[in-house]
Amino acid sequence: MQTLKVLGALLTYPDEGVLAALDEMEQVLLEENRLPPSQRDALRRLIADFRNADPFDVQETYVALFDRTRSLSLHLFEHIHGESRDRGQAMVDLSEMYAARGLVIDAKELPDYLPMFLEFLSMIPEDEALDLLSETAHVIAALADRLKGRESGYHAVLAALQTLAGDPTAQLAAVVTPAEEGDPDESWQEAEVTFGGGAALAGCPAARETLGRM
Repeated sequence: MQTLKVLGALLTYPDEGVLAALDEMEQVLLEENRLPPSQRDALRRLIADFRNADPFDVQETYVALFDRTRSLSLHLFEHIHGESRDRGQAMVDLSEMYAARGLVIDAKELPDYLPMFLEFLSMIPEDEALDLLSETAHVIAALADRLKGRESGYHAVLAALQTLAGDPTAQLAAVVTPAEEGDPDESWQEAEVTFGGGAALAGCPAARETLGRM
């Protein structure tokens, strides 16, 4: 599903390559038509904001949100394992799952980076991709809620992922509690995510390569 690839691209650092691909991203969203009109329109508004703003301002906003705010980290396992040893093994398991399906990442890249995970999901059969995405629903829902509270346009991307992942309400109520800004680990650390019956789930070059193949 190319919509997943587009959502991942919108969550990558908005460098020149990302900004140059905005028209193509918008076209994919329209052609695949996998999201409700209201969410598709919200994504188009975000894309329009990217087009109309100074690129430096777009990049500065991204860094302030996702690089400097720990509770908005796009690294999934940071919200689940924190800095525990379990995170390392989960990374290994996720990398192996990627490699088994043809996505080989650089040793410097972290496999739990959400845009990379979405790139992987766009490569596999849709039913399987949505099943795996649903296993991250509680983290996605929490990120969406935090971005909505900040009135950030990026909320549109996480809201779209929520829709594709299914209703996470039951999981969310069980595992997410209000957290101090910048330190979500305690509220999510027990909410373990495993993929495919036991396999685990910084800006990344693989995501940039995605834009070239879109």
